[in-house]
Amino acid sequence: MARYGFGLKQSPRFLWIVFCLMRTLSDFARSQEVYAPHSIRIEGHLTLGGLFPVHTRGTDGVPCGDIKKENGIHRLEAMLYALDQINLDDQLLPNITLGARVLDTCSRDTYALEQSLTFVQALIQKDTSDVRCTNGEPPLFVKPEKVVGVIGASASSVSIMVANILRLFQIPQISYASTAPELSDDRRYDFFSRVVPPDSFQAQAMVDIIRALDWTYVSTIASEGSYGEKGVEAFQQISKEAGGICIAQSLKIPHNPKLEDYDEAIQQLLETPHSRGVIIFASEEDVRGLLNATKRANQVGHFLWIGSDSWGAKSSPIHQLEDVAVGAVTILPKRSSIKGFDEYFTSLTLENNRRNVWFAEFWEENFDCRLLSSSKREDTSRKCTGQERIGIDSKYEQEGKVQFVIDAVYAMAHALHNMQRDLCPEHSGICPVMEAAEGKTLLKYIRNASFNGSAGTSVMFNKNGDAPGRYDLFQFQMTNSSVPEYRPIGQWVETLQLRLYIQTTTLTISMNLSASVALGMLYMPKVYVIIFHPELNVQKRKRSFKAMVTAATMSSRISVKPSERPNGEAKTELCENPPIAPTDPMSQATKKTYVSYNNLRI
Repeated sequence: MARYGFGLKQSPRFLWIVFCLMRTLSDFARSQEVYAPHSIRIEGHLTLGGLFPVHTRGTDGVPCGDIKKENGIHRLEAMLYALDQINLDDQLLPNITLGARVLDTCSRDTYALEQSLTFVQALIQKDTSDVRCTNGEPPLFVKPEKVVGVIGASASSVSIMVANILRLFQIPQISYASTAPELSDDRRYDFFSRVVPPDSFQAQAMVDIIRALDWTYVSTIASEGSYGEKGVEAFQQISKEAGGICIAQSLKIPHNPKLEDYDEAIQQLLETPHSRGVIIFASEEDVRGLLNATKRANQVGHFLWIGSDSWGAKSSPIHQLEDVAVGAVTILPKRSSIKGFDEYFTSLTLENNRRNVWFAEFWEENFDCRLLSSSKREDTSRKCTGQERIGIDSKYEQEGKVQFVIDAVYAMAHALHNMQRDLCPEHSGICPVMEAAEGKTLLKYIRNASFNGSAGTSVMFNKNGDAPGRYDLFQFQMTNSSVPEYRPIGQWVETLQLRLYIQTTTLTISMNLSASVALGMLYMPKVYVIIFHPELNVQKRKRSFKAMVTAATMSSRISVKPSERPNGEAKTELCENPPIAPTDPMSQATKKTYVSYNNLRI
């Protein structure tokens, strides 16, 4: 074990788990089934592993559920697209073809662990001395391909589970979406890197947004697991250090939640009616569950959502729940749409994409039809013709993490390219020295990689394997056509930059004002601006961050007395010195103006 450098003193229980795991690995290696039945295998001189949530978590003992069109298929195809581009590039890894072994995690950490054992088969020594065929001859085993590095996983909980196995066999891993802060611990996850920033940066961005809006009381909701719990933990720590923000409630959605778990969470939030700002670090399934529960509770428009990157600018968490999501502010690592991928993906058909074993299932879901052979759909009688076209006969929008999947594959390719150049100066392909090199050698080249990514931005890693923090901020807004959509409202790159708009619409919230308010009609219909008397504003605390709020018509700060804000009735056990909220929020002692939340466009 010392060879693999655990780095930390391990408990007897942990060592027992490792022992059992090694027994499992050994049994797995002796299995007659060399290749997993549900996987993509592409031949190459060097093989990269891929882990993607092609399906949702299953229920009732079934490991996998419905197919995930965007998070699963888009991201998976992004890896295949990147491999195609690299293999066509005579300047990057010349005379070396990258292959792949892509597996489905089914959005479940334990299932992903079982699947990822495939990646280490080639590194396990098999004892076949006591195995004989019926004719007495020793068996011939097909040697599995050696996986030099793994792209993935998506969910932080999955990456953590898989990272604990891959590090034992020194297989470097680059994630395109896992953002849990604990993955920055280079002692425990020394072979893990990522092209997305950790949630510690995202939590700082959320704190900056809340302080820029002068909110003082918020609640938090996390999905059980590393991503949600560690994200909220980082938010709580940073907000405490910044000061002026009190946590009213901190709730957690359990693994494999039931309908009543979401309903209970919403009812708990309603117990503190003034704490309407809700910070969500949750999976998209849990985001959808919470929005559904809000609608069932007839509380549409009550909560002011601040969503993490798992919500981002996705359509799937809010599909047919747009009215509940209107006004939500969400965060997404700064990204760009990759035009080449759009052209690639919209050209895919059942005929030209046979390498993706899940594409037929995607086709049925995407076009709401059934294929004649082995269809899993029972909710439609419409038959697929095979002539349907993505983006023409169905809606298409590039998934938000496609850029990062491509960048992760290219990071691995650049590392392998530099490694080959240094270890094989006299060879045009893979030399014996490179063939025998350990994973920690490749890891060194990954951490030193620096190049312009698919969107033209720099891709690099710090000493912990993290990418720099760069975020785009969105708000889900009503448009002039009354069709809500995500609108960019600013960015966070070490500091916060927001654009503030106030317009009239239908949903309403109350804002307590510390001074008289003048409402003036300005250049556009339905555009109003609230102007305060500066001398009557509440004195601000000294801020530890720089927040630039650029208004469409003015650049004045909305200032509200902490004691009069409706956004927050705090539970005292979560606050050291919680301000006292007014006993009657509608009392005449405080002037109030009512404006629409989703018109308070940030």
